[in-house]
Amino acid sequence: MEIINSLLPQIEHFRILGYWFVLLVSLLESLVLVGVIVPGAVLVVFAGALAAEGYFDLGDLIWFAVIGAVLGDGISFLLGQHGTGLFKETNKILKASYLEAGELFFHKHGAKSIFLGRFIGLVRAIIPFVAGLSGMAARRFYLWNILSAFAWAASHLLAGYFLGQAWQLVEVWTSRAGVFLAALILILFCANLLKRFIVKQGGQLFDLCISLWVSVKQALISNPDVARFIARHPRFFSFAAARLDRSRFSGLPLTLLGMVFLYTLLLLGGIIEDILALDPIVAVDTRLGNLLYFYRAEMLVRGFLWITLLGKAKIVLSVAVLCTVFCWIRKHREFILPLWITLAGSGVFSLLGKVAFHRQRPPGIGVFTEASFSFPSGHATIATALYGFIVYYLWRQAQTWNRRLNILFGGSALILAIGFSRLYLGVHFLSDVLGGYLLGFLWLIIAICMVERHLFARSEIQEPKCLPFSVNLTSAVLVLAELIFFIHSGLHYKPTRNNTESLAATKSVSMNVISGFDRYKLPRFTESITGKQQEPLNIIIVARDEILLVSALKAAGWQPADPATVGTVARTVKTLLGNESYPTAPITPLFWDGKINDLGFEKPTQSHTVRQRHNVRLWKTDLVTLGNGRVFVGMISLDAGMKWGLMHRMKPDLDSERETLLNDLLLGGRVTAYNKNRFVEPLSGRNFAGDTFFTDGYITEIIID
Repeated sequence: MEIINSLLPQIEHFRILGYWFVLLVSLLESLVLVGVIVPGAVLVVFAGALAAEGYFDLGDLIWFAVIGAVLGDGISFLLGQHGTGLFKETNKILKASYLEAGELFFHKHGAKSIFLGRFIGLVRAIIPFVAGLSGMAARRFYLWNILSAFAWAASHLLAGYFLGQAWQLVEVWTSRAGVFLAALILILFCANLLKRFIVKQGGQLFDLCISLWVSVKQALISNPDVARFIARHPRFFSFAAARLDRSRFSGLPLTLLGMVFLYTLLLLGGIIEDILALDPIVAVDTRLGNLLYFYRAEMLVRGFLWITLLGKAKIVLSVAVLCTVFCWIRKHREFILPLWITLAGSGVFSLLGKVAFHRQRPPGIGVFTEASFSFPSGHATIATALYGFIVYYLWRQAQTWNRRLNILFGGSALILAIGFSRLYLGVHFLSDVLGGYLLGFLWLIIAICMVERHLFARSEIQEPKCLPFSVNLTSAVLVLAELIFFIHSGLHYKPTRNNTESLAATKSVSMNVISGFDRYKLPRFTESITGKQQEPLNIIIVARDEILLVSALKAAGWQPADPATVGTVARTVKTLLGNESYPTAPITPLFWDGKINDLGFEKPTQSHTVRQRHNVRLWKTDLVTLGNGRVFVGMISLDAGMKWGLMHRMKPDLDSERETLLNDLLLGGRVTAYNKNRFVEPLSGRNFAGDTFFTDGYITEIIID
């Protein structure tokens, strides 16, 4: 590591030469004379790691590496056309056994060995030589040579690029974003278990459902009363039977697609109604956005910028063109018109929805600024329409149940990731994304209906055919070109970042802080993520700044709670199981005014365990008193034990906890004034976790200096 650190300043000084060095090692890696001993792949990966540190431009590195790899293979190919004299078993480097291994590999895989051999050890530099020796056509060789060079350079440099960011990944795992990342991995793991269950048990469950349906159907038909009822209404049951006919598209297929379309339309209408009526989903919108902002990390932002790029117009159009050409050369032309209809329809209706509702973007949390309105999400709409159609197409072509499930789960994960990227980047509300999914799904159903109607109209059954090599090669070239275009676009996609750390405008209040709640219409209760009223605030602290507040609470015996990271959560679980002490264990976040608490403090009880502890959650408000004191509001409670082995159980008496904090601050000697005023009416209730609470409705205002 010290050697690398000492080299970095030199690399910075000779940055331009570094690109040519990558070209040289890529050439030598592929050269038959020296490729077996030059660790070119390792050096290229190292260059990718340096690109992650900003020493090189990754896109330029790829081009230099590609040129070097193409030249190296080209020279080896030309040398191969002049015989085998270079290889002898007595040689220390160019042994005849290497040549034999290369010939065996070449004859086994044919022309595609040029592509495959690029990634396989010692035969990497031998295969082009063997191709020249075997009289392979130059035009065919250079096609595979260029394709494999792009794939090799991109894979090795990107591997190095992401390995170079490994320290950032460690930083993410040791921050509160690590909990978010762990949750994502857990979701993916559960999805994989579900897929495996469906693969193993899905067929049996499906057969069981069919058997039950047939049994129920036969029992109903054989019932004399049912038979007489059917006889009295022949037209209705004839119509119903036609709707369940599996041999015609207008039968069962159209019935099922129509029912799904109607249900999706009703769901979309329900979301629109909720937005207009400001129903609970709107409350979830704000709080979920703030929760994701709370777990935001720069490395995850970069990753989601790559994912959100998949919904940008230029990528969408390029993928649509790729699919069009793909379907045309494979003679699946019945998919082309529905594809473009669903794209055009979803795009136009998404634009009309934005114009109709004029919904503003989430305020203050966006990584970057979007110029258009918020509802519905155009990314979610297009993702469902385009990538959903691709999933449908691939599902249609797949021959096995396992492959179809892989396509379904993989495509669904991609579509969900695109929508979620808009939430994590703070440019859309949850209801925007859900509305976009539903709108895109409506147009996807229309496209599926068009394709299925055409396929059912065919009199003959289309058997899968073995496509010519030229078609498969063209398809591979198209996919590779799209991949290169996406990587190039991602490397240059750098939207102007917003300064989300800027402070909001302050709001002046008198020394009677409670008056500011009425003037600025601030909520007096904490909230659940759905916006449901929870416990009332019971503490107001006025301090010059956050540093002074933290210092005063520490002097009073209250310690800042550790942030919720993977490490601190694991330690909390360990101390809970062992009934041990952890005086700064993380505390669960709480909402007020749609925001997560900014600070959390705790004080151990006599048990000195995580199971029982005093805690206070504080929010930094925009209120400033006439004496330039920043107003913090909070809610104090006592964790009195555990329930279900997972959650803390709150002590119902909130007032005694309020008095405990006041007494501790007075003993700490940092309080200059305090008073107690009526804040809400006396009440008792139950929070979202099912814990009961009661309070006299008073709040304590404390001034710290």
